[in-house]
Amino acid sequence: MTDWKNIRDILPVARQTAAELREVMLANLVLICEIPAPTFAEADRVRLILQRFTELGLENCSSDDFGNGFGLMRGTEGGRTLLLEANADTFVADRKHQAVEIFPDRIVGPFVGDNSLALAAMVTLPTLLERLGLRLRSDVLFMAASRMLNRGNIEGLRQFLDGTPMVFSAGLCVEGVQIGRLNHRCLGMLRGEILCRLPDDYRWSGPGSAGSIVPMSDVIQRLSAIPIPQRPQTTVVLGSIHGGLSYQNIARETLLKFEVRSESRDVLAAIRSQIQDVCDDVAAHKGMEVRLDIFANREPGGLDGSHPMVKAAKAVQSILGIPTVVYSTTSALSALAGKGIPAVTVGVSTGERHHELDEIDEFVSIEPMAAGLAQIAGLLMAMDGEERDGPAAVA
Repeated sequence: MTDWKNIRDILPVARQTAAELREVMLANLVLICEIPAPTFAEADRVRLILQRFTELGLENCSSDDFGNGFGLMRGTEGGRTLLLEANADTFVADRKHQAVEIFPDRIVGPFVGDNSLALAAMVTLPTLLERLGLRLRSDVLFMAASRMLNRGNIEGLRQFLDGTPMVFSAGLCVEGVQIGRLNHRCLGMLRGEILCRLPDDYRWSGPGSAGSIVPMSDVIQRLSAIPIPQRPQTTVVLGSIHGGLSYQNIARETLLKFEVRSESRDVLAAIRSQIQDVCDDVAAHKGMEVRLDIFANREPGGLDGSHPMVKAAKAVQSILGIPTVVYSTTSALSALAGKGIPAVTVGVSTGERHHELDEIDEFVSIEPMAAGLAQIAGLLMAMDGEERDGPAAVA
């Protein structure tokens, strides 16, 4: 085992070694991305992750009743356990062809950045640590979390944390994009749907029969008129709308999907009440069912910017030449914050959706992946030594 005295010394070597593992990383990414994993149906992808964990020598490789996948990397001393987490599911249902294309500078595929790349980084990390001759003193639990997105509402991670006897000293959540992100606080969040449905006695052929789409447009107009404060930071996202089957048929029902995010739980409560008022008012005036369904509710929280883990994360990114971008998130971090586990979220590479790609296709850049993977190793080293050597070990 190499006797690394300082994280600053290891990070440049870790980045170079990660670059040498490019083909390993890309192979893991393609394998993972080509397995569909819609929320609540992640089993095939998690099975692959567990196979890779086993091949890499992790212990206790198994899944739980909620479909989460785990592997334990033993430390030299134990006594403390760190949690390394990435969500295993994707936003959409199964596609027959999960084609992944590799170009010299990027990879294109269905949700390759969210979150296949993070999973690929997680299953490549043990190889990186082995090549570096590095063993952490703490145990590290690797977790591919299920039921995280959409109606999953981070259930996989929440249920695990609620039921496990394990005590975690710190946590690191990994997202595929964007490298440089540093999330140490989480926004409060409401996620829900509004369903506008025609009554059974609706006059389908009567004059002015407009179906459910026009009333939903009224809902959207009124939602847009709700005052949104700039402080505390608050946003309302209308993410998806769907209604009707064809050009000539009146839409029987229309569904609007939305999310409200805020730094304030009081603001969230007030906006929720206003959305309910809008639904009730439109239903009363239009004579049809307008139903509000809030299925996800998260509390704001997280770490202050002065926390040693946040400072260490900034230091690791700076040493690697990664520009730090700090913002609040609604990701898995909230589940850890709710349990009082100090944690941050980081990204592995750059990537986005381009207008020329299918809506679910993304691209991620290959070159930044080495720094992204080295960053994860550095952050685990910082978390490993935080209560033993202090944050000065990064400086």
